[in-house]
Amino acid sequence: MRVSLPDRPGSLGAVASVVGTVGGDIHAVEVVGRHDGHAIDDFMLALPPGTMPDELVSACTAVEGVRVLWFSRYPEGDGLEADIETLERMTASPEQAPQLLTAAAPAVFHCEWAVLVNRQTLEQVYGSDMAPDFTAESLQALGSLEELTTMELAEGWLPDWGDAVLAAAPVRADLALVVGRQGGPTFLPSELARIRHLAAMAG
Repeated sequence: MRVSLPDRPGSLGAVASVVGTVGGDIHAVEVVGRHDGHAIDDFMLALPPGTMPDELVSACTAVEGVRVLWFSRYPEGDGLEADIETLERMTASPEQAPQLLTAAAPAVFHCEWAVLVNRQTLEQVYGSDMAPDFTAESLQALGSLEELTTMELAEGWLPDWGDAVLAAAPVRADLALVVGRQGGPTFLPSELARIRHLAAMAG
């Protein structure tokens, strides 16, 4: 759950308390950015059976100054250690580093899917679970992908796919990593910096 909360003492504790009132179990909290007096935090948590996400969202937004920006599932067992674990796997198998980063990207970058594409041949080389099947035409529509970029795609950008927010970074001379969030939120500057850094490490 991504939350915007006032960047002042006590705000994080207040949100944690209301998560507890609906039975939520917080596994980890990650600060992903700060802007205009607000902190943007990602809460990795579990809800008890029968508890709907709407209950959690309503409880959080009842706290003064708090907004829930995004709520999505993330792979069980992944969290703040995902960056380090992914780097270790890439270091151990450098030839497979781009594929390893693509597979880990949903957990590392808190997104739904990731694909590795060949920018020269316009082919999808590898995709994570839940990734769309890009065609050469749909890849061409994303541009050259020669540098870090982000874009918003309207519903229908691929058949039967809703609107999405994408971020992409080059990996080696001919590859690019593309990560996607269905319906948002947009990727923050701190997230884009991590995507660029890890993509460079994979290269």
